[in-house]
Amino acid sequence: MATKIFVNLPVKNLNTSVQFFTQLGFTFNPQFTDETATCMIVAEDIFVMLLTEAKFKTFTPKEICDATNCTEVLVCLTSGSREKVDEMVSKAVAAGGTLYNEPQDHGFMYGHGFQDLDGHIWEIIFMEPNATNQG
Repeated sequence: MATKIFVNLPVKNLNTSVQFFTQLGFTFNPQFTDETATCMIVAEDIFVMLLTEAKFKTFTPKEICDATNCTEVLVCLTSGSREKVDEMVSKAVAAGGTLYNEPQDHGFMYGHGFQDLDGHIWEIIFMEPNATNQG
């Protein structure tokens, strides 16, 4: 069985976060969705649990980081092309997200990103197909 990853992120307003990520093309698993949480499907084995801050607090004794002022995580997703990187960032900004950095072009890798409605940073990158070949 493949290992799955569930990234858990606190959100201030679950409904507006769902609307935001829906505009970016993501879908949600209704089996793991209620008024306090939803399971955003990123890929076959990659999921992001968007949790209300009250729900998130039940999983940790620590304070929740205000992602608009501090960075607690960088979520990085790959994309199929440079154009798709720019397209996703444009969709995010149109849906209410914000830019925090200029695009980065390293030749073999191109990336850009956005902050979601709660300030979480999402990096979108394209890597040339042979950039990760060993030898």
